[in-house]
Amino acid sequence: MNLKQSFRRAAGLLGLVAASVSAQAPIAGGAPLDFVVIFPAGSSADVSARILADGIAKNLEQAVPVSNKPGGGGAVGYKFVAGARPDGRTLVWNSNSVSTTFHSGAMDIDYKAFEPVARVSIEIPAVVVQASSRWKTLPELLDYARANPGMLKVGNSGTGSHTHMAAAALFEAAGATVLDVPFSASQVVPSLLGGHVDALIQLPGAVVPHVKSGALRVLGVLGSKRDPVFPDAPTASELGVRVAAMDLWRGIGVPKGTPRAVVARLEKAIEASMSRPEFVSAGQKFGFIPAFLGADEFGQLIARDDELIARQMQALGLKKKP
Repeated sequence: MNLKQSFRRAAGLLGLVAASVSAQAPIAGGAPLDFVVIFPAGSSADVSARILADGIAKNLEQAVPVSNKPGGGGAVGYKFVAGARPDGRTLVWNSNSVSTTFHSGAMDIDYKAFEPVARVSIEIPAVVVQASSRWKTLPELLDYARANPGMLKVGNSGTGSHTHMAAAALFEAAGATVLDVPFSASQVVPSLLGGHVDALIQLPGAVVPHVKSGALRVLGVLGSKRDPVFPDAPTASELGVRVAAMDLWRGIGVPKGTPRAVVARLEKAIEASMSRPEFVSAGQKFGFIPAFLGADEFGQLIARDDELIARQMQALGLKKKP
């Protein structure tokens, strides 16, 4: 081996050592990471985020406290994280709301203000009625809606929400016109229990306890596949209603410009945390499905969903951004 080759080999070894040290070094100098949750404390999304954060902390051997920053459909939390230093210290527990909040005009930044790290879970909107309802199946409900335009009162979690768009997509695909009744997230299930609406389009976490108690019945789900939480409930597509899958995803993002090596470390820690029994149990309790996607695939999913959401909001007259 000549002198030039020796220098090259030494440089290569030093590079490998440096990369190894970098991969093991604490993120942001070992300072606590700030895990920003755009939902109120105590919500199912908040509780699942805290379980995930605990797993990440154990994996990285760094503190990962949760900061709740709700408001503006997520705008408050998204803006905070987008403006943070891109060093991996500030994370956001994001969802499809990064697109709905932007296209509604509630914030000026879109998904491109963040580096995707990993998708963590999906939640599949369900079509729910009272257990005593006259409609026993989703086709029966849709037949009634077609025969009685504007008579079926359907609740959702607010104008422009994911459940609002899921409802619009379902009834448009079914050729039916219904009376849309938006509520705040805390009011929507009581509205059905109290008989103020005929049906709901809602995420599983809000209705699981009432389905288990026998008060509510799930007629179908609006996802790419059946929900393990409601395994007997068919998808709309299975029943011949060709509606776009309305899976709601949750995942982790960091400010744009965060180094790729830092994103990779966080991605690995998240994947490891998702396999912990505590997180799996939380999914069964709160109605979400652990569904890991790495940074690259997650970024592609966000971009595709952003286009879909923009079209849906345009059709509903809710799109404010060009």
